[in-house]
Amino acid sequence: MTAVSRAEEAEKKAVPSRSWPVLLVVVCAQMLIWLDTSVLNVAVTTLADPVDGLGATPAELEWVASSYTLVFAGTLFAGGALADRFGPRNTLLAGLALFGAASGAGAFATDPAWLIVARAVMGAGSALLMPATLSVIVQSTPEEKRTRAIAIWSSSSGLGVAVGPVVGGALLSHFWWGSVFLVNVPIVALCLAGVVAVVPELKGPRRRVLDLPGLALSVLGLGGVVYGIIELGNGQAWCGPHVLLPLLLGGALLALFVAGQRRSPAPSLDLRLFRQPGFTAGSVVLLIAFMALAGHLFYAAFYLQGPRGLSPADAGTVMIAAAIGIVLGSQVSPALSRLLSARWTVAAGVLATAATYVGYLWFDGRTPVLTVAALLWVQGFGMGLVGTPVTAVMMSGVPPHLAGAGSAVNSVTRQVGGTLGVAMTGSILSGVYRKRMADAELPGGASGLTPDAEEQARTSAEAARSLAGSLRLPELAATADRAFLDAMYAATFWTAVLALVGCAVGVVGLRTRNVDRASGGGSTGSGDGDGTGNGPVGLRDRGEPGDRAGHGPPLRGGGGPGHGDVPR
Repeated sequence: MTAVSRAEEAEKKAVPSRSWPVLLVVVCAQMLIWLDTSVLNVAVTTLADPVDGLGATPAELEWVASSYTLVFAGTLFAGGALADRFGPRNTLLAGLALFGAASGAGAFATDPAWLIVARAVMGAGSALLMPATLSVIVQSTPEEKRTRAIAIWSSSSGLGVAVGPVVGGALLSHFWWGSVFLVNVPIVALCLAGVVAVVPELKGPRRRVLDLPGLALSVLGLGGVVYGIIELGNGQAWCGPHVLLPLLLGGALLALFVAGQRRSPAPSLDLRLFRQPGFTAGSVVLLIAFMALAGHLFYAAFYLQGPRGLSPADAGTVMIAAAIGIVLGSQVSPALSRLLSARWTVAAGVLATAATYVGYLWFDGRTPVLTVAALLWVQGFGMGLVGTPVTAVMMSGVPPHLAGAGSAVNSVTRQVGGTLGVAMTGSILSGVYRKRMADAELPGGASGLTPDAEEQARTSAEAARSLAGSLRLPELAATADRAFLDAMYAATFWTAVLALVGCAVGVVGLRTRNVDRASGGGSTGSGDGDGTGNGPVGLRDRGEPGDRAGHGPPLRGGGGPGHGDVPR
């Protein structure tokens, strides 16, 4: 028996018998991430209110959403490395504690800047949570139950998206805005108790070296790019220092990050994975799909609670339709992939979402709620069709020792796409709204609006509606609604264009073919085993052990430590 076989046998013997209680605890911990994100989609309008919220500007609201996602994406690789080094149980405890503490601090924020910082720390906690939960499941679940356990773990996202809007709407209807963050604290406390009680102490077979310079460059580079996009939509000139300088600096830092990863012995992002056409195309499709989805949900929440006039609770209830669609689409996608192939299943899903974005071009303040809910359901169903087959194609050709790196890229792509999508659509909304309001004549009663009030109304639709209510000027609210709808039409047009680009990338780039496995073994056969209808995307044409590009260490298989790993 080889050393690898003995290690695998020891691992099987070490698997605890309490796998399902462990699964329940880690799924609840994982669901916190999705619950918090979907709750925020309902709370953005309240946060913008100068009386009931923090009076946050559109740019500040974008950073409330983007700071969390940006830090989450930038530190996700570090979370996986820390789980390997210190054990997933310890990393899970640390992530929960950090997430809970930041949630409590954010609930009592007195200004948007405080909330932005708290959200960023919550993102760091989530980055510790996500890889640790999956690692716990893989190591603590018997092999015959592992696939089912991972499927249940994956479904936590749909449950969190479904529950979040309802919980957020109910809290905002009865309590102050901070309750949507404070509610995380008791959930975290229960999860901490569950981890201590049932999750065993687990140690991985290897540990990964942290690439601290690379992580810093990726976070700073993405931050610069997103900051420049937000400032562009906030009225700054594209060639001015507030836009051009952070864009150039962010792009330069990202270029340095990529260059450093090519030479690093312990890279945060293993660039050799992108030599697979299926992996690269899948990453681009996910990036674009989540850009469009996150951007759309950002302005959809404003539409439902603004021109459509729904309460936070009612808006949350309507948005459940998207979560139901995601769950159903995810269930249908494997069978549809076997019937049509992953390529055309993804294309159908992206086209469905693009059609719903186009539908918003006909929305106004009187659009029936059932119509909105129906489009949200179709949109969710389309996204459900996309995620599973794209992930299967991406991971089908990744060798075992790089599976963690491939999974991290998959998660980071979604988070970065969400960040850029919110920045893009938020900038379009803010820019077009300001332009429309600058040309509009604002009603102000007999004495007119004060200069400060007029500036607030021309900057934010939420501020204009608040002023209209306090001054009893329904004409002002109607003017703001018309300007917002024009801004939403512009944002949804470009969101639909973006989705169509993603569809084209999927059709062209996901044309996988059957190749020999990296080990040089037998043929892959028909490729039906992954449920995508496509064979694995090989790292090499003929399974050579080395790197065909002529540089970088070989992509090693077998049981030895992988790239960026050091033996214990």
